[in-house]
Amino acid sequence: MGEALLTTSIPSGELVSRGKVRDIYTTGEALVLVATDRISAFDCVLSPGIAGRGEILTRLSTFWFEKFSDLVGNHLMATELEDFPAPFKDHPELAGRSVLAKKLEPIPVECVARGYIVGSGWKEYQADGTVCGIRLPEGLIQADKLPEPIFTPATKATDGHDENISFERMVGIVGEETATALRDLTLKLYGTAADYARERGIIIADTKFEFGFDEDGRIVWMDEALTPDSSRFWPADEYEPGRSPASYDKQYVRDWLEASGWDKEPPAPTLPPEVVEGTLSRYREAYRALTGEDIQPAAASE
Repeated sequence: MGEALLTTSIPSGELVSRGKVRDIYTTGEALVLVATDRISAFDCVLSPGIAGRGEILTRLSTFWFEKFSDLVGNHLMATELEDFPAPFKDHPELAGRSVLAKKLEPIPVECVARGYIVGSGWKEYQADGTVCGIRLPEGLIQADKLPEPIFTPATKATDGHDENISFERMVGIVGEETATALRDLTLKLYGTAADYARERGIIIADTKFEFGFDEDGRIVWMDEALTPDSSRFWPADEYEPGRSPASYDKQYVRDWLEASGWDKEPPAPTLPPEVVEGTLSRYREAYRALTGEDIQPAAASE
């Protein structure tokens, strides 16, 4: 997929922010969201980038946004570079990895759905038998499937890790009506996507969504959708409760970093070529399984 695109430079474009993965520009009326090939873990941007990763994230998000457009509106305005305004349409390096998106008022809560007990949820359950204030059955083991999916919101931190919160605390932040609507929508999206993915050999163990309000006060799905960055994807044929499952997501990188002995303070160790290649192959396999298509690079990165 060519060289990794680690940063963008649009001289006559107005840059709003550079996140861990995305560069965000404004056109005045809309936003241009560019998924670079940067990759982060444990709140550090890692080196090197992973060429093609940003394109996979963008195309997979677009797939899900369009697939579930009957359930909830999304932020997409255009996905083809030729439909972007100048100067962005004149930058071929943005093709495939960028979307033109509506400007929304972000709702300051991460909406997380969990169908399996793993990650921070597993650690919390081990401590007191609950996840985000939800009492779970006794005797669960790591990676067990939950009796039914649960909604576990988190605060959106600008620095550091997001913090899991109870539904009651979410109500205090956004109000009961909005909290209830987001909970129901999150579980509906997760359940429908999980059923679809399971038929294609992938377990979506958990995922997180972000939503915003449009100018009419309607809830709109934004940011990214059911990607290997925002979700845990497990190969169904290798799933076995009681151990950390194989994955098609960023957990592969986290596991390598954990095993490296890194103290999780910057700078992070450089990812070796086999981890870079292994990560990309997992992302591509997830995309292939879920969409039925292989991904081809839209343009060589410069």
